[in-house]
Amino acid sequence: MNLIIDVGNTYTKLAVFEQDTLIEKDSIETKEIVIFIKKIQKRNENLSKTVVSSVGKLDKKTLDYLKKNFKLLQLDHKTPIPFQNLYATPNTLGIDRIALVCASVQQFNDKNVLIIDAGTCITFDFITAKNHYLGGAISPGIRMRYKALNNQTANLPLLKTEESELLIGNSTATSMHSGVINGVLREIDGSIEAYKAEYTDLTVILTGGDANFLSKQLKSSIFANSNFLLEGLNFILQYNTNG
Repeated sequence: MNLIIDVGNTYTKLAVFEQDTLIEKDSIETKEIVIFIKKIQKRNENLSKTVVSSVGKLDKKTLDYLKKNFKLLQLDHKTPIPFQNLYATPNTLGIDRIALVCASVQQFNDKNVLIIDAGTCITFDFITAKNHYLGGAISPGIRMRYKALNNQTANLPLLKTEESELLIGNSTATSMHSGVINGVLREIDGSIEAYKAEYTDLTVILTGGDANFLSKQLKSSIFANSNFLLEGLNFILQYNTNG
């Protein structure tokens, strides 16, 4: 069994996989990681391997515990991956983006795949049917757009995320919702159409924290999978430890 650890600045995602099957997942404060891992170990006695992304954010005590109790893979830009990375600056490519592309290789092999991760930022990553990763795009995510409107102006409020029922906002709040949400939806739909014009046989994956919120509003045909990053990290671990 595999323990997947995706470390964030404040929160860390933990997942347990039995081969390719997700058994459990949690999101905890990063400072509580060792305490929670011990609880996971009690529930899953066969845990033997772990992969850690964003390893630089873990303290030495936590890393020492992982090294002592697991076969540990510390994911970085030197880790072997199952695709050809044609990014012009491969060492700057985010580990999370690498994991997403790995998930597409495992699940949609021999297909042109566009992976859209709607989180803090919205990232677009494209890999061809020949297993060539070409790159993509990065733009502000939904919450970043709301915060920018509030932070960069004198009078616009900080709003909670809501679906925009109006194309033409009839108040400041509804105008902001229309601008943010409709803007994101049209950006994603427009990007998908642009990729399809170049690659007619295209599979589109939508993941990230805002995936469920956006998926029901998009016009384009997509596969929504909120666990895609965790699945990619699990595949990288299997790829590097022979299953």
